[in-house]
Amino acid sequence: MRHARRRMVRRVARLAAVGGLLVGGTMVTRAVASEPPDVSAAPRTLAQTASGAGAGLVSELGDERTAGHWVGADGRPVVAVTDERTAETVRQAGAEAKVVRHSMSELRSATSTLRSAPRVPGTAWALDYRSNEVVVRGDRTVSTSDWSRLTGVAEGIGGFVRMERTEGAFTTRLNGAVPILSTAGRCSAGFNVTDGRSEFILTAGHCGPTGSVWFGDGGGDRQVGKTVAGSFPGDDFSLVEYANGKAGDGADVVAVGDGKGVRITGVGEPAVGQRVFRSGSTSGLRDGQVTALDATVNYPEGTVSGLIETDVCAEPGDSGGPMFSEGVALGVTSGGNGDCAKGGTTFFQPLPEAMESLGVRLIVAGQQGSGPGAAPSAPAAGGGAPGAAAPGAAAPVTGVDGSTLLARLTDRRNVGPGLLVVAGSLMALVATRWIRAEADRKAYRRHYSATWG
Repeated sequence: MRHARRRMVRRVARLAAVGGLLVGGTMVTRAVASEPPDVSAAPRTLAQTASGAGAGLVSELGDERTAGHWVGADGRPVVAVTDERTAETVRQAGAEAKVVRHSMSELRSATSTLRSAPRVPGTAWALDYRSNEVVVRGDRTVSTSDWSRLTGVAEGIGGFVRMERTEGAFTTRLNGAVPILSTAGRCSAGFNVTDGRSEFILTAGHCGPTGSVWFGDGGGDRQVGKTVAGSFPGDDFSLVEYANGKAGDGADVVAVGDGKGVRITGVGEPAVGQRVFRSGSTSGLRDGQVTALDATVNYPEGTVSGLIETDVCAEPGDSGGPMFSEGVALGVTSGGNGDCAKGGTTFFQPLPEAMESLGVRLIVAGQQGSGPGAAPSAPAAGGGAPGAAAPGAAAPVTGVDGSTLLARLTDRRNVGPGLLVVAGSLMALVATRWIRAEADRKAYRRHYSATWG
């Protein structure tokens, strides 16, 4: 009976070791055959690489020979150029070239003329690199006479200024990712930043003037902080200093609703055509594309320039919420028109400009927490309370925290754990073989002694 139990134990141990080898081999094979460890869960746009390549070519060739760049449908950079010789230079650099009629200098000159004309609230314009035009839009609040006067200005500039009427009204999205409340209204927290001494929320400037006191926790019964700096109109950003000087755990995580979050790993500049995500406390997580850059919007409260134009929807209360792509912070929500039922246009304050002006840097993974962030894989329905995670409890990072043991074991990124499983299984298999051999030797010795004793 004792020998039978020993044989059973050895058999189970061998089966466990063989199973471990199979699991570990699967983990390593899947990891090697799939993406690198830091690939996010969101569909990749290749926009960071394409944007950098396109921006480098535009900077090198200059505003007289180029007219912007964007990310093509295949993820490659496309550069608008004014002559075939420059186009050949772009192609040799590995990018696609599109020959256009008007240079960046001409496009910017047109926007300067529009800016110098009498201000018309409810209008906006932006540089459309792909059509090589300046697009001027007027919402339903713009009178016929004002629109006629602005159309006259556009005609004086030239045929590359396109006039469009749009539904709804261009408004700031004040009212409310985690909601923050003050006497000015409700906004969404954007990104957590630091000046090296204290930590802050970077949000929209129109949310409230310097001195505004902000509260959180939904019911507004806990003070979050106070606005200590900002700019609006002109720009649209502000800085809310935390009441205790610290953002707390999860400062590098942006909440996206349903208790989930995205870990932010850096800051960057968007490219036209890039897929982006926006999070806000009213409409939750939404996605879309960057449609234009260097946009100007004439809100009723004042004019803001240098904005990012997108086709992502937003609603009142989403102001200040974060825009990001693949864990890279890009901007905070300023305003727009439409809603998330019919769609619309939303403008964002670029993050690099705001941080430089305020003298702060982003709190990113590595300073708070560790590991790559998981970008969202699909837009969520409205509701929830997304935004900078720090004003409330830290949101778990999608795809990192809260995953099951099975999910971890089958995670394509687990090369290291897979090798450990393989090594442990081999050691167990060798050990069972050695134990069996040792048992056989002892049995042989007992038999030999009995025979010759």
